[in-house]
This record gives sequence, structure tokens and C-alpha cells, in this order.
Amino acid sequence: MPGGILERYLNLMLIRFGLIAGALVVLALVVFAIALALKRRGRLDQARRYAEPAVRAAVRAAARRLEDGPSGARRRDGRR
Repeated sequence: MPGGILERYLNLMLIRFGLIAGALVVLALVVFAIALALKRRGRLDQARRYAEPAVRAAVRAAARRLEDGPSGARRRDGRR
């Protein structure tokens, strides 16, 4: 029964999407709770200064990956 296979596949994809979306919501809530706790203790600025270099490096790495495209092929100038 071909319709049953497609329906099962779509159900699995919907469950997968729900799990990913739920995980992102939980992650956002955890980050918010951590930021709120740091702000109440007066250490939010200290945490920002500590995390800023790591965030900048992550953004640069993400930009490089997007620039390289989906194949990850080398660019014309020979860099990755």
C-alpha cells in the first residue's frame, strides 16, 4: 500500500520537526534563565565580555561555511 508508506514517512518527519522545535524552545528558555540569573547577580556584563570572543569566532566560522556553499568546495583563491 503506497499511501501508507508516504503517510508513515510524513508522520515521522512531523515528529522529527516537533522534537527539533521543542529542543530549540527548551534551549532558548535555558539561555534566558541563565541570562536572568546572571543579571540578578550583577555578572551579566562580565559574562558578555567572557563570551564575546567565542561568539565572534562562531559567527566567522558560520559565515565561512555559508560562503563556501553546500559542497564545501574550495573557492577560486584556493582557500576553503
